Amino acid sequence: MAKKPLILVTNDDGITAPGIRALISVAKEIGDVVVVAPDSPQSGMGHAITINSTLHLDHVHIDDDSKNEYSCSGTPADCVKLAINEILDRKPDICISGINHGSNSSINVIYSGTMSAAIEAGIEGIPAIGFSLLDYNYNADFTAAKKVAKTVLKNALKHGIPNDIVLNVNIPNISKKDIKGIKVCRQARANWKEEFDKRQTPHGKDYYWLTGKFVNLDKGKDTDEWALENGYVSVVPVQFDLTAHHSIQQLNTWDFND
Repeated sequence: MAKKPLILVTNDDGITAPGIRALISVAKEIGDVVVVAPDSPQSGMGHAITINSTLHLDHVHIDDDSKNEYSCSGTPADCVKLAINEILDRKPDICISGINHGSNSSINVIYSGTMSAAIEAGIEGIPAIGFSLLDYNYNADFTAAKKVAKTVLKNALKHGIPNDIVLNVNIPNISKKDIKGIKVCRQARANWKEEFDKRQTPHGKDYYWLTGKFVNLDKGKDTDEWALENGYVSVVPVQFDLTAHHSIQQLNTWDFND
């Protein structure tokens, strides 16, 4: 009998979030599962790691059948590092992160703790996928997202993910029957037009709430934003080599001896 794949599951919304519970249930249908996730929400942490304080790791039992689950006091990237170095006795066959409550498409991948956990696994040579559902509601319906996650996960295990590539999967907030399919896309060029809502405490001290509006500057029909707006799941291959190779030749024309 074929050996079951070892699947590491993590997220940034916290180990009790409905999104990760949904992803764990999918993973258990396919392989042996180990969960290491933050003990509290870590959204927007990006690829932060803990270096100036201690980390705590606790063996927890969230569901009746949960055995290999650990909550971590650190960031999503910390969770993956601890899983690899302190918990697992072998490298997992794949790491899956999510299912995030909210979008991680386009420029959001830069800020995403969900994707940073997946990228940390990728850096360690582990195939990895981040999953996000475009619904920020804590009690979102993950029925369609679970089906998508199962399909993508099975394909990744069967075909393999290219070396040094991590998959960023975003799922539109529509019913399972209304999803038109899955599209492999490029990341749309977009940004946030940010504002700070300045307020004062009763003691007169200023404080700020970050607000903003997402602005899609990309009109291409091959982007993740186009796919999501038109009822498709987007799959974007992400690389963690940030070198702008196309710019090297131009920069070599500069006179650095001046």
